[in-house]
Order: sequence, then structure tokens, then C-alpha cells
Amino acid sequence: MSTLTEVASGYQAGRTLPLRVELARQLKRRRTLVMGAILAVLPFVLLLAFAIGGDPAGRNGQVTLMDTATASGANFAAVNLFVSAGFLLVIPVALFCGDTIASEASWSSLRYLLAAPVPRARLLWSKLVVALGLSLAAMVLLPLVALAAGTAAYGWGPLQIPTGGVLDTGTAAQRLLVAVAYIFVSQLVTAGLAFWLSTKTDAPLGAVGGAVGLTIVGNVLDAVTALGHWRDFLPAHWQFAWADAVQPHAEWSGMIQGTALSMTYALVLFALAFRGFARKDIVS
Repeated sequence: MSTLTEVASGYQAGRTLPLRVELARQLKRRRTLVMGAILAVLPFVLLLAFAIGGDPAGRNGQVTLMDTATASGANFAAVNLFVSAGFLLVIPVALFCGDTIASEASWSSLRYLLAAPVPRARLLWSKLVVALGLSLAAMVLLPLVALAAGTAAYGWGPLQIPTGGVLDTGTAAQRLLVAVAYIFVSQLVTAGLAFWLSTKTDAPLGAVGGAVGLTIVGNVLDAVTALGHWRDFLPAHWQFAWADAVQPHAEWSGMIQGTALSMTYALVLFALAFRGFARKDIVS
């Protein structure tokens, strides 16, 4: 009886399921390693594509960011972000955030974690922080590998702007950092969707697929110009606002609007996840 009393008196909810333990668990999972490998390989696939296809050239006299891909390592990194931001970078966010709670339920280990005892809010908080951390790491990994591979292939130099002008290497690095940060913030809506769905289902694929599917629906709706100004309320409408940062004179209004919209949606979805999970009957 005294032993039980000592354990109870020394129990601190805030020390249950430490972040380092949860991070170690997630890093060892196969889906984390596979996703990291895919993102690390993509720049080399693009290098091969440019090597086979030759230097890109503008069409109809118009030069796009893709046409400057081989100008320098910085340009190659920017192109990798451009081709990945719309869909590929959605996948790790949906995977890491949507798989986190649902996978525990599918393994029938969720109830044992809560009986450890790990408070429900603490469980969600630990898993959410680690999931967002892995999502951010995935978004940093891609441009870093692209910058290294592009520099090796095309040399280190300033970032050439398609519309004219250049950004020196120091400024280009800062602007690319801003672009990565904005892409991460813009994906918080997908993270919120995936995390909320993960607390609602025992099927990880359902949570991940649902978040990706709803993100795709948002992209499709944004392409419907008949919606007019209603598209301003779609997170997808602002997903490429980061391109305004890689201009001779950065324009911040689009990123500010996109950040505000994304943060609002994400906070609501995270709050719904915590509220629903606190009242949910855990049977798996």
C-alpha cells in the first residue's frame, strides 16, 4: 500500500509521454523513413530530367521560375519548392498528423497509453508537437537537398528572378527560408484536418486520405473562377503566395492573408480534435 502511495504522490501528468520518447517512436517507423527518402530523392530526379531534356527555355517569350531552374543552386531549390508545394508536401503533413492517433487505435494500444496513465490532453499534445515537427523537417529537407544538389550541378550563385533582376546569395537564402516557413504555415490546415480525423477514426488511411482528399477538393474549387471572391476564403488560394518573397521587392500582403486564414482554420480544427477526444469513449 505504501508503494502505491509513493507512486501516486510522485506522479506528474506533465512528465508522461515525453516528447523525446514519442519522437524516437515516430522516427523509427517505416513510413517516416520512406517519406524522408522520397523527399531526398526528388531533387535528383529533377536533375536527371533537366539533364535529359536540356536547359529549359521560355515559351512565347515568357520566362517562368521553371525556366531559370539551372541558373544556380538557389534557383533549383526554388523550383523544387514550386513543383512540390501544391501536392507532394501535403502528403507528409497528412501522413504524420493523420496517422498519429488513428494508428494507436488500430494497434489497440491507445487505451493502454491512457491507462499508463497519460492524460488525454497530454497524449494529444505530445503527438501533435512531434507530428508538426516531422512535417516541418520534411519541408526543410527538400530545399536543403535541392540546394546542395543544385549547387553541385549548376554552381553557387544569386537567385535569378524570372521577371528580371537577381537576389544575392545572402538575400536569396533568407527569402527561401521565408518561403519554407510560409509553406509550412499554409499546410497547417491540412495538419488540422488530418489530426482531427485521426481522433475520429481507428483507420489511419481514412484520416490521411480524408485530409489529402479535402485538400485536393480545395485546390479544385480554387480553380473555379466563377466563385469569384469566395476563393479568398480557401487556403488553397494562397498556397503559392510565397512566390512573392522571391521577387526583387518582396510583397507580403498575400502571405499575411494566407497566414491569417490558415492559422484560423487550423486553430479551430485542433480545438475540435482536443474537445472531441476528451469526450470520446476509448475502446481500442
